[in-house]
Amino acid sequence: MAPSSLCNILLLFFLLFHHVNLSLQHKHNSTSFSLSFPLTPLSLSSNNTSKMLLPSMVLKRNPSPPQQRRTSSYNYKLFFKYSMALIVNLPIGTPPQVQPMVLDTGSQLSWIQCHNKAPPPTPSFNPSLSSTFSILPCTHPVCKPRIPDFTLPTSCDQNRLCHYSYFYADGTYAEGNLVREEFTFSRSLFTPPLILGCATESTDPRGILGMNRGRLSFASQSKITKFSYCVPTRQNRLGSQPTGLFYLGNNPNSVGFRYVEMLTFGQGQRMPNLDPLAYTVALQGIRIGGKRLSISPAVFRADAGGSGQTMVDSGSEFTYLVDEAYDKLREEVVRVVGPRIKKGYVYGDIADMCFDGNVMQIKRLIGDMVFEFEKGVDVVIPKERVLADVGGGVHCVGIASSDKLGAASNIIGNFHQQNLWVEFDLANRRVGFGTADCSRLGK
Repeated sequence: MAPSSLCNILLLFFLLFHHVNLSLQHKHNSTSFSLSFPLTPLSLSSNNTSKMLLPSMVLKRNPSPPQQRRTSSYNYKLFFKYSMALIVNLPIGTPPQVQPMVLDTGSQLSWIQCHNKAPPPTPSFNPSLSSTFSILPCTHPVCKPRIPDFTLPTSCDQNRLCHYSYFYADGTYAEGNLVREEFTFSRSLFTPPLILGCATESTDPRGILGMNRGRLSFASQSKITKFSYCVPTRQNRLGSQPTGLFYLGNNPNSVGFRYVEMLTFGQGQRMPNLDPLAYTVALQGIRIGGKRLSISPAVFRADAGGSGQTMVDSGSEFTYLVDEAYDKLREEVVRVVGPRIKKGYVYGDIADMCFDGNVMQIKRLIGDMVFEFEKGVDVVIPKERVLADVGGGVHCVGIASSDKLGAASNIIGNFHQQNLWVEFDLANRRVGFGTADCSRLGK
């Protein structure tokens, strides 16, 4: 979710909620379509990646007559050193300026950089160059303290314009004005003006593409009925540049996908620990090395207070489990590789199942991990991808306790979405999974 690969769960001053269902359209004729974008997992640390970003591209739009307008697709592909944030570069404004944004299915508000404080060549959006840019006044309904399913700290600045502040769990933040702007995919294909954040202060040079089910997310405002992405395999070799694919609309690879129902929550189900606009699924159990852990399926579902929901989140790097599930998993890992665990070591204050011994041997001992869903749908994590290389010769199981986040949810992060198609079918309220060689697809 966020400008830190470890703090991808957005914690707002007030909880930022999310939902609805909206789709990209021609300016004069609404139509369904598909677009594909290479996705690049990217380190969010500006010191080792900002120098690798291409400068902003400005493309002129020469609209063709309405009768000649047709569905078109734009491909953007950038190479970065691998980390676990998924960055897609999107053309914004008229004429378009390409902006790097973190693809985040766990947040609602999309925002872009609108200041020049980031070191070049990190691109920053220049509002003065766009003829379709406008700022929301304080009188706009979105700027009110509370509206249904969307709560964001807003205020009036000295110019009576709508100011917002967005804070993250790791102490990073973004603040600026709420604005309207178009995403321009080609001369004939662009969104209507969407409400975005235009950050004038932030601690990271990239923006966020909010893709949850909230009515102000990109997915909702642009009327997308489905989208999908394929996360490439993490590479540890210096200079490796894996990319994956991101589709808005139909995915030509979806024939073999297996689907699970998306759990939804009504307006009357506001619970303190529930995120009603996340992509919530019914996880049934977890297997490690062929052994099914003795965890009740109820642990993976929201209880009366909302704790325990299981969500699929592209913006979270690792997977997080509530303590009842995490303790069982850790107990099994300790049973099979206990003496090899690096004692007293916790990576990033979250991961405490870490090793600095023979990695291949440890992977064999742990074996494959499987997430079991309803209808017999299994997501298999091969033993080769159970451990994350965290540097310094240390490898950690990519799972942590959600209690360390101050959350009460089960979160399937993008580390466990490698070499998977993950499709969010909003129209049919379901999530699809399909195996793939995502690194090859992104070439």
